[in-house]
Amino acid sequence: MPYVKTRDGTDIYVKDWGSGRPVILLHGWPLSSDSWDPQMMALADAGFRAIAYDRRGFGRSGQPWSGYDYDTLADDLADVMAATGADTDATLVGFSMGGGEVARYMSRHGGKGVIAAALVASVVPYMLKTEDNPHGTPEDKLAEIGENIQKDRAHFFRDTFFKQFFGVGVISHPVSDDVLDWATTTALQAGLKPTLACAEAFGHTDFRPDLASFNVPTLIIHGTSDQTVPIDAAGRPASLGIANSQLVEYDGAPHGLFATHGDRLTNDLLTFLGR
Repeated sequence: MPYVKTRDGTDIYVKDWGSGRPVILLHGWPLSSDSWDPQMMALADAGFRAIAYDRRGFGRSGQPWSGYDYDTLADDLADVMAATGADTDATLVGFSMGGGEVARYMSRHGGKGVIAAALVASVVPYMLKTEDNPHGTPEDKLAEIGENIQKDRAHFFRDTFFKQFFGVGVISHPVSDDVLDWATTTALQAGLKPTLACAEAFGHTDFRPDLASFNVPTLIIHGTSDQTVPIDAAGRPASLGIANSQLVEYDGAPHGLFATHGDRLTNDLLTFLGR
């Protein structure tokens, strides 16, 4: 069953590995579920059922014209959970944009079937800089993302966005050029409309009202040198707003933790799941 059809008829590509207690992993923008492969293998080998899917508009999923708001994305998550029978004793793990889907699922669907959650370099609770969110990203910086995508998407992703994403600089090079090429190729599988619409969604959705709906143990992991989603706008305030949460800071780590700190991330997730 590689595809699940959502309530609005969109085909969602699903990877379902192993057996045991389900762990559902939500990928970041603008990638696909393949970014979770190392963690999925480790989870399946450890006796868990690892499920990840390509967000609508990305990877191998359908590319409808609409539905890139977080209410619809949370409904997609609910539909995948129901179709795979993973709506009992599940743990939700959201990376970057995927953290917003976890938060909105917890509020919109009452956390149905969820026993734990993890937010990894997540956009929760609010990315946009406002008077009451001074550590957020300024509106003009968010607007530049869309402008650069429409001007030259491949160049922007390969030579600007993913270098920041993985912390690549003149001296620092925590991932190979091959990883940058893979990430760019994966990002270009997505449609232009979904890519732009999801950037608008994660940059402007305020998840602060959703935080009270986290009524399960929650692990928050964030890099202190994350320039894509700064920790002071995300991981730290999320930990303050979510009861029964644990914040683990990766000193000096960039945004793309699944690649730059993959082994540590895997071990922390397994430790959390085995609590």
